[in-house]
Order: sequence, then C-alpha cells, then structure tokens
Amino acid sequence: MISPRNVAFGLGSSVGHGLSEGQVDQLAAILTALTEDELAPTTVRDPARAAAVHLADSLIALELELVRAAASIADIGAGAGFPGLPLAVALPHSQINLIESRARKCEFIERTRMAAQIENAEVICARVEEWPEGIGAHDVVLARAVAAQPVVLEYAAPLLRLGGALVDWRGRRDSGEERVATETAELLGLRRDLIRRVEPYEGVRDHHLHIYMKVRETPDRFPRRAGMASKKPLVT
Repeated sequence: MISPRNVAFGLGSSVGHGLSEGQVDQLAAILTALTEDELAPTTVRDPARAAAVHLADSLIALELELVRAAASIADIGAGAGFPGLPLAVALPHSQINLIESRARKCEFIERTRMAAQIENAEVICARVEEWPEGIGAHDVVLARAVAAQPVVLEYAAPLLRLGGALVDWRGRRDSGEERVATETAELLGLRRDLIRRVEPYEGVRDHHLHIYMKVRETPDRFPRRAGMASKKPLVT
C-alpha cells in the first residue's frame, strides 16, 4: 500500500492550489487518520482512494473565489471532517467550524485535527439547529452529502451573514429537487447563484457545486426545532 504521505505529496503537486510542504504534511496526517484509526467513520481506507474521494473532493471548492476569500466558514454535517478539515489546511486565514451531532464522529474529527495540527478549525458537537452562537456568523456554509437540498438550505440560511453563500456538493442534477430548492430558498432569504460542474478527480461523473447567496435576512422563525426541516418541508 502506498503511504499516506506519498499520496498527499502527489495530491499537493496535482491539485494546483499552491499548497506549501507544511500544508501537504497536514493533509498526509488527515489521510493517516483515515487509514489507520480503527474508529474512523469511513469505509474508504486505501490512501489513494481516500485522497480522491475525501481530500480532492473537498479541495475542489477552492475553485470558488468566495470560498478562498471567506474569513468564517461553517461545515454542516461534517461527518469524518470533510470538506472542512482539508479546507482549513488550505485556508489558514479562515476560521472553520465543523458542526457534527454524533459524538463518535466529533471525537474522530478532533483527534484528526490535533494530529494534523490544524489550529484554525473547531469542532462543534451539536445539531446545527441547536447552535445559536453560529447564527449570522459565517461568510460561507459548506454541505457535503448531508441531506436533500431543501433541508440543507434550511440548515444553512440562519448561519449565513447577509451576502454570504452556501456551497452544496451534489451529484447528478434533479430538476424536481432543484425546483423545490429554488422555492425553499426564496422563503429563507436565499437565491441560487449558479450550479458549477466540477471534476475533482479522474473518473468522477455528474459532480456539481450548487451555490446559493443570502440576499435577504432569514425570517426570525428559523432555525426551526431540530428535525423539522426534514419532517415538515417548507415546500412540497
């Protein structure tokens, strides 16, 4: 098996994001955690595969100027720490909050953060609807494989400052879900800006970043009680 460090250095030279040797070492530490920590919440253990589906897929957001310029970023439903941890490495000027409700995943993210010496990231072990400190505090909210897009929009909108943006990782486009998402966004003070097709690693198909801008303040009734976004959608 190729070592995580060699894979990370290969990634650092190929993704074109101007990462320093120290930053690539930090990415290698993330890969090591994924491949060697028995409690890592992922089925992807091979370093080369993990570098593609986790690291490269996270770093593709650097193609967006609004992500590169963000001072405060929230990663909702952070899972094993993606996309937040790799982006914290790549964006040392940004403060990144990784929001995850499951304690076991929070513990893994924190172990990985410490092992990789990532100082500009913080793990928030809470449901996103139950984190009042984050309301209106972020330039960008990230969501990767979290929930249906209308649900993600409802999670993200309260966390964004006016003028901020949601970046939502999606696969194949679905016109029906996009219609519902557009109507949901309108109720939350959001507006879809663009859908960008991306190819973060070789062989990936139907991969898109959906960007929504916060154009009006989100009504005070949001966030709703935990679980309501999925149980009682705003638009059907």
